[in-house]
Amino acid sequence: MDLQALTDFNLVAVHGGFGRASRASGRAKATLSRRVAELEQSLGVRLIERGSQSLRLTDEGRALHERTGGPLSEIAEAGEAVVLGASTPRGRLRVSAPLVIAHVALGRIAARFALAYPDVQLEIVADDRVVDPVEDGFDLVIRINPSPDEQLVGRRFLNDERLVVAHPARPRPKSARDGDIATVNAILMSAMPADVTWRLKDGDDEISLQPRPILRLSSLLMVRDAALAGAGAALLPRLLVEDDIAAGRLACWGTQAGPSVEIWALQSSRRLVGAKVRAFLDAVERAFPGRVFVPPA
Repeated sequence: MDLQALTDFNLVAVHGGFGRASRASGRAKATLSRRVAELEQSLGVRLIERGSQSLRLTDEGRALHERTGGPLSEIAEAGEAVVLGASTPRGRLRVSAPLVIAHVALGRIAARFALAYPDVQLEIVADDRVVDPVEDGFDLVIRINPSPDEQLVGRRFLNDERLVVAHPARPRPKSARDGDIATVNAILMSAMPADVTWRLKDGDDEISLQPRPILRLSSLLMVRDAALAGAGAALLPRLLVEDDIAAGRLACWGTQAGPSVEIWALQSSRRLVGAKVRAFLDAVERAFPGRVFVPPA
């Protein structure tokens, strides 16, 4: 595939027409049209619908633009950095993040980033779905306890832990004796199995709880709201409930035993790490000093 023709096609797609692409790039309109036609001929598919007043990509053209626009812009950005001897963040930056992290922290991080880097168009999509950074067009994806994946590289920026919390009016169960397990009314995530046992640490004290589901909800934000309303105990990440515990709205019964929860920012190993990605990663790490969540003052 001719990379110059592919670059010209993406230029036309981004600007929405041959004329606007010509004015933005300084390349002749006739040259752009010819190069796109050559690309269509080499691929054997039509990429752009002719004859309409506004440019319209075919399904094949849209798919090609979504798959190649990002890598080509990163290559161009890398070339500019080499020529200028510096790296200036610019362009579009798309980030996918789980709902809880986006809700608790990313709004403030995004605001500071936008003020510091006005030439970057940042978009953060809050979604608990596990997206593919290449197929879904994301520069970065934030994941909780990600499985090893040779297609993804990145940084761990936060360690978190899960706490069992409840309304302060609910008494905390006493330590179990002789292997007994205390049963408590609980709010569970929809995907959590019914026979789960919560093993908790509270200093030197250890207890095991058997949650009795009275509510099943699909969002951690809904689980937190139900716990605040007194419906039952819940297992929730510290970063989501730390403010509520400090304010006395929730009581902490203990920390889930086991390793800490790791939160990573990842990108496709097939893409260059551009200046805008590095700048955003640095902004995220600055927001979590020592990889610990600190609630805003």
